[in-house]
Amino acid sequence: MDILSMNITELEQLMKDIGQPTYRAVQIFEWLHQRFPAAADGVFSFNEMNNLPKNLRNELTSRCYITPANIVERLTAKDGTIKSLIRLGEVHIETVLMEYAHGRSICISTQAGCRMGCIFCATGQSGLIRNLTASEMCQQVYLAGGVRNIVLMGCGEPLDNFDATIRFVELITHPKGVGIGQRHITLSTCGLVPKMRELASRRLQINLAVSLHGTDDATRQALMPIARRYSIKELMAACREYTEITHRRITFEYALTSGVNDSPAQARALAALLKGMLCHVNLIPVNPVEGQSLSPTKRREAMAFAEILQKAGIPATVRRTIGAEVNAACGQLRAKKGV
Repeated sequence: MDILSMNITELEQLMKDIGQPTYRAVQIFEWLHQRFPAAADGVFSFNEMNNLPKNLRNELTSRCYITPANIVERLTAKDGTIKSLIRLGEVHIETVLMEYAHGRSICISTQAGCRMGCIFCATGQSGLIRNLTASEMCQQVYLAGGVRNIVLMGCGEPLDNFDATIRFVELITHPKGVGIGQRHITLSTCGLVPKMRELASRRLQINLAVSLHGTDDATRQALMPIARRYSIKELMAACREYTEITHRRITFEYALTSGVNDSPAQARALAALLKGMLCHVNLIPVNPVEGQSLSPTKRREAMAFAEILQKAGIPATVRRTIGAEVNAACGQLRAKKGV
């Protein structure tokens, strides 16, 4: 079993099974999540856990493991954004580390590949290879070091790997570990309606970002295959339910694509769609992706789109593009070496 994915209750049961006192569970958890070593070859050794007796370390070595993780390549953009290609066992994923005045933020992956197939996203072109474990998500954070904010917006759809994603949130926010606050975590989804409702029922205090990208079903379906399964009406009902249950604001991600979804009429339609909602709109001029000919909305038109929303009482901002020259901007991750 991958011990880094285990919570304290499970570790206590493990200690009982091998005849160790249960207080060892907290010692193991604290050591793993507060002092996790970034080994050069990505291979973890239980012998390094010097807060445990040798017989317990030997027992853990025979029963448990941690999936090897190591950084294969790092690319740094002129703006300081760092994209890392990480090998996790037999697969590769990417993370993006961003420096802000309020601290370091990391965009991590929840799957190797993705099966959602959004046409503006490079990750989806490879399809889904496999889900990541909570341990593998934690390691992405720990390899970066000194992270204050986490965005689950890298390779993969977090809600398509629901249980592991929820376990990751449990582990990364635990006060016996690194203790990152739930409000410093943002989960981005393309709109898996049943899983959004399940997430709402957990009443977490994380931030939810929903990829909208269109104000009608036809436009959204042209960009996102998931829209053929769940209509905008169904999606918005789930969003309203989420805010009612959690009292948390939703951020709607909207990739502005020239001639597709960026007209003033569509801005007014978006304002009408979101009227009365506890929300914010994040406008993102679509980033270039190999194999697609989508063009980003020009800055002037993007600002005009935002102004229409703002005048209608919908908070909106135009996201600045960072990391694009190393393919680290929104939608550009694909876990491919040298790009």
